[in-house]
Amino acid sequence: MQSKIALEEHWESPDFYATGSHDFVNADYFADVQRRLQEVDQRVEDMDRNGIGVSILSLTQPGIEGVTDTGKAVDLARRMNDQAAELVARHPERLRAFAAVPLQDPEKAADELERAVRELGFVGALVNGYSNVGDETTAQYLDEPQVDPFWARVQQLGVPVYLHPRIPLPDQQRIYRGYEGLLGSAWGFGQETATHALRLILSGLLDRYPDVNIVLGHLGEGLPFTLPRVEHRLRHQRPETHGAHEKPPTEYLRNNFYLTTSGVFRTQALLNTMLEVGTDRLLFSVDYPYESMDELAPWFDECPISETDRAKLGRTNSEKLFGITQPAA
Repeated sequence: MQSKIALEEHWESPDFYATGSHDFVNADYFADVQRRLQEVDQRVEDMDRNGIGVSILSLTQPGIEGVTDTGKAVDLARRMNDQAAELVARHPERLRAFAAVPLQDPEKAADELERAVRELGFVGALVNGYSNVGDETTAQYLDEPQVDPFWARVQQLGVPVYLHPRIPLPDQQRIYRGYEGLLGSAWGFGQETATHALRLILSGLLDRYPDVNIVLGHLGEGLPFTLPRVEHRLRHQRPETHGAHEKPPTEYLRNNFYLTTSGVFRTQALLNTMLEVGTDRLLFSVDYPYESMDELAPWFDECPISETDRAKLGRTNSEKLFGITQPAA
């Protein structure tokens, strides 16, 4: 399939390396990832080879969210967005970008999102999970009341927010001791992000801002398979113990979330996700450079789904969500 759109595609500035331990990752693999994060020309060559027309860039995790000083976070978000705009300008027909936002100050985050959208032409924001405020042990989640000004601006601008994973807080890592390979993308990322998304669903946030769209990668971090069970069990619990939502949790998943194929090339899982949320809410993605376009794109192109659904997932759903117009083939 040609002219696919991919939207969990990461970059990193030489001025702002990703932090965190990678000592459980194969060194050669990570060195190649690091190199690819900081360039775009080979990325476009990989896109050409795999029928990807547009990639949407985002600052790799933990991103601005891991900057504990609020003033530095505000300044760095602006600089990273300006650098991302420079990368996009090298291949303006092939690249777009998500804004990095300093949620340590939600009002400033809203202002930076608006600047990135209106002045730089960005298509939304990507948030790497919780934000550290003050030190590495703190977490501000996106459903907390102080973040409301950011969500109000998101709805006003009409752009989506991609909720991307990051490693669980240090005090939640005891269960991974001795199994550090599970802490990141193999398992911990998904568990952390699914729980964060549950908070958004149960908090009443999407009742206050019903037009907000949130994107989740990795086929929704398992929620299409687990949320029906959550919904069933919450029926037997006191309402005040699980938030202020007005509708069944699965209804928010089907109406306020988009799910991507990033990092998942399992046909059975895709088919089950299609049955749970419908094909209008699914989007093709790779998770480059942590995953390979050469591996994920051929799987998607040959996956046993209808050509109508392949076009929706691969291109037209994203064109509508992000307002992307691609040149004629």
